[in-house]
Amino acid sequence: MTIAFVALSALPAASEAAVAHVVQPGETLWSIAAANNLTTRTVAAFNGVPENSNVILGSAVNVPTTVEGAAALQTAGIVPAAPAAAPSAAPKPMGSYIVRRGDTLTGLASSSGVSVSQVAAMNGLAPDARIIEGTVFKLPTGAPAPPRAAQPAPAATVVPAADPKPTATRVGAADVQRVASAAGISPSLAAAIGWQESGFNNNMVSSANARGVMQVMPGTWDWVERNLAGRKLDPTSATDNVNAGVLYLKQLLRETGGDENTAIAGYYQGLGSVRSRGLYDDTKQYVANVQALRSRFGG
Repeated sequence: MTIAFVALSALPAASEAAVAHVVQPGETLWSIAAANNLTTRTVAAFNGVPENSNVILGSAVNVPTTVEGAAALQTAGIVPAAPAAAPSAAPKPMGSYIVRRGDTLTGLASSSGVSVSQVAAMNGLAPDARIIEGTVFKLPTGAPAPPRAAQPAPAATVVPAADPKPTATRVGAADVQRVASAAGISPSLAAAIGWQESGFNNNMVSSANARGVMQVMPGTWDWVERNLAGRKLDPTSATDNVNAGVLYLKQLLRETGGDENTAIAGYYQGLGSVRSRGLYDDTKQYVANVQALRSRFGG
């Protein structure tokens, strides 16, 4: 059965997680699914087509996240509904905050115990920037909740205009592993972190303002570009998002003397916080998740 899928103009909006993949010569529904670590039936169910469908060169196949794919399988009656909570669910990003009406950079910095320039740089903002209600924002790990945190979070969120930029692109495990191998770190470790962070989805922005495949913070992106990359990174490139994340992970491994668990914890919690505060429960879960995922990626 040949299915044309969707027109090329029907790409997802920036806020959606699914990514439209344009069919290349020789590709099949199976190869597209496998490249994104999904089953053929998951991609087929998400696109509302039979599992044995053929794809047409130049058409677009929507590639879901694992959560979206699971929901599609359940909706199609292919698998039973999953329990409400999964024990291995990814923990919430550390320091995430949604800006409330009346918040200012100065106020958030003060309540967090850091300078305005520090919290601004972390989020890719100018120190004198005015922050908008609904902005996804990163606070220092372990900082007290801001005074307005008890207020209901705005329904609509705003992503600050900073690098790296989320783009409707998805990479495969092999892409992440290739970058990691070239950098001299474990390909399975880098792939496991990339999958845990975003499902290899460069369009993802977390509630802590982390972006892309490797969920790189604007401040981390700038630091990596200036100190580790040795070149200008393309903020719209999924591959350079992987490069930034891998270089940062390599630096963490260097600083921890190759202690992978501490480096993984540092990637999630921040190495300074790990050393001064120890591992939070969410961090322990994150490390366990990443280590469990490594077997999926060959190591």
